[in-house]
Amino acid sequence: MITLSRRAVLASALLPLSAAMEPARAQSAPDFGKVAPPIFSALAKANDIPGLVVGITRNGQHEILAIGSTARKDGRPVDGSTLFELGSVSKTFIVALAALAAERGRLDLNAPLENVAQRLTGTPFGALTPIDLATHATGGMPLQLPDGIRNEKELVEWLAAWKPAASPATRRAYSNVSIGVLSLVTATALGTSFTRAAQRDLFPLLGLDSTYIDVPEDAMARYAMGYTKADKPARLTPSLLGPEAYGVKSTALDMLTFLDANMGVGTVAPDMARALARTHTGYFETASYVQEMIWERYPWPVGRDRLLAGNSLDMAMKPQPITRLDPPSPPAPASFINKTGSTNGFGTYAVMLPAEKLGVIVLANRNYPNEERVKAVYALVEGLLGGAG
Repeated sequence: MITLSRRAVLASALLPLSAAMEPARAQSAPDFGKVAPPIFSALAKANDIPGLVVGITRNGQHEILAIGSTARKDGRPVDGSTLFELGSVSKTFIVALAALAAERGRLDLNAPLENVAQRLTGTPFGALTPIDLATHATGGMPLQLPDGIRNEKELVEWLAAWKPAASPATRRAYSNVSIGVLSLVTATALGTSFTRAAQRDLFPLLGLDSTYIDVPEDAMARYAMGYTKADKPARLTPSLLGPEAYGVKSTALDMLTFLDANMGVGTVAPDMARALARTHTGYFETASYVQEMIWERYPWPVGRDRLLAGNSLDMAMKPQPITRLDPPSPPAPASFINKTGSTNGFGTYAVMLPAEKLGVIVLANRNYPNEERVKAVYALVEGLLGGAG
């Protein structure tokens, strides 16, 4: 089943002046309802995805394409309110919370972690900063915690003994450990737990009413069942640092609201707006993109091959050289900003083109290759903008 829906989320009076002054362009823009279905129907079929939801925001106007169902057996049709696991796209919320703590004077993003985690004083890990963790510039933190670490006490003991595997000028892309610890450090600075800080403060401040770490009972019927690459049913199971590193569940409609906030569309509290802008500061340059706080920034326009290289498995799993930007690069509107995320049973892709006030979210209840996500979204952007460069 394929369904399309549209939700106008902002009155024109709330749009930035540049967007409000472009009605002719908006009216003449290619139709999402025509461009998207053939691209994403083919994507879902080729990757045997049970349920796929694609959403776009253009100048604050939201449109949704929904294909398939929440489960292979006895599922309901997916839609803009279906809950999906975000995987590593969760990390974009983690850095937003860290930046918000900085805005409120509770966390210094450039100070050693040992200032907050005194038990790590005098250790290589304690000498790292929150920015190091948010940009993967740790000198080689592992992707996952070693086996046998069962609680926070054992985690701190392991961190205290950890030594960099490489130069600080080496990036390890998907270290769930470093980002998970950033969550814990931020929560400590705020005097609460990460889950409580996210669910009671961050998500409401962003205007998100269907984004969770712990999905409440009354929302479970909207929570899709995920499917592994081997087509086995799968949802996240409890694990140390899981909620803190990759545990957010959300809907296409909420994610479009989040992308809007990141692009300065709509209204959020001033400290939240400043925090989101901080997350789009560029700190390091890789072979393919500028590393913001978790988000990855490419120049716009950008070629598809460069995007594929930046989102490749090698980029995620192998150490990569990085060059520190001094001074850091301020947010750049003429950019293609993206982040992929996966759990065992889900695949996510989030994209923003701030200069175009265009955002795209793709949520699927199957783990499938990043390459396929990039190709599909690139084709969509080309179709909507008339060529991507």
